Amino acid sequence: MGCATNERFVTIRSGGRIWAVGAIHGEASRLAELHGGIEERFEAGDRIVYLGNFLGHGREVAATLDEMVAFRSALLAVPHMNVCDVAYLRGSQEEMWQKLFRLHLSVEPADVLTWMMNQGVQQTLAAYGWGAAQAQERIGNGSQEIARWLGEVRARMELYPGHQELLASVRQAAVTDDGALLFVNSGLDPSRPIDAQRDAFWWGADQLAQLTPPYAEYKKIIRGFDPSQGGVSLDGYVATVDGGAGFGGTLTAACFDAEGRAVDRIDT
Repeated sequence: MGCATNERFVTIRSGGRIWAVGAIHGEASRLAELHGGIEERFEAGDRIVYLGNFLGHGREVAATLDEMVAFRSALLAVPHMNVCDVAYLRGSQEEMWQKLFRLHLSVEPADVLTWMMNQGVQQTLAAYGWGAAQAQERIGNGSQEIARWLGEVRARMELYPGHQELLASVRQAAVTDDGALLFVNSGLDPSRPIDAQRDAFWWGADQLAQLTPPYAEYKKIIRGFDPSQGGVSLDGYVATVDGGAGFGGTLTAACFDAEGRAVDRIDT
């Protein structure tokens, strides 16, 4: 079967192995090394899904997106690769970055921006040339000035080829077309169906960690970020592919077969 995508979800072709890349958090040097390892082990029929949180925390956010754009181009040059064989999920960092551009609609924009920056957005703003004090100063003069500043932030992003296009392509979750494997950023609300999760994909980590099978008949659920930093865990019903990149740990990718078994792993 082919792949499909909509505004919220992407469907990944089943039948081959799937590489899942955990939270990167602006660790471009580690990502380049990880990509090298994946390239060496990549087999015909393999797919790859980035599980969100590319942005934030690390000091190489812009270089991280550069590396992701370049590696996508290299993979899509491989014979028989489909555009949906390289998928990107929206993590909490990408969700906050998207909401940043609606800051002029906020009742308390200064408070919202401070919270976002404390959660990792400060490093992403810095990647596009905005210091914390400078950003706070620009949002202190009303909604029209905030809107002008956000336009300037967007304009600086446009100086980096492919960045806006990549971030516009992120989806909330990914599922294999046979319904066996579900890929999410961090969380899930077991009481809701997949199309009614809302923000649980980013803020429902505790509920997902306690989930027991089955959930909607998925054989395995694979997430890329654990806010409690519990480490990589691949064997349970919920696999966590997060070595702690951006917080002093490693960047991890795991390769899963069609049944959800981890068959390879790379840490950088």
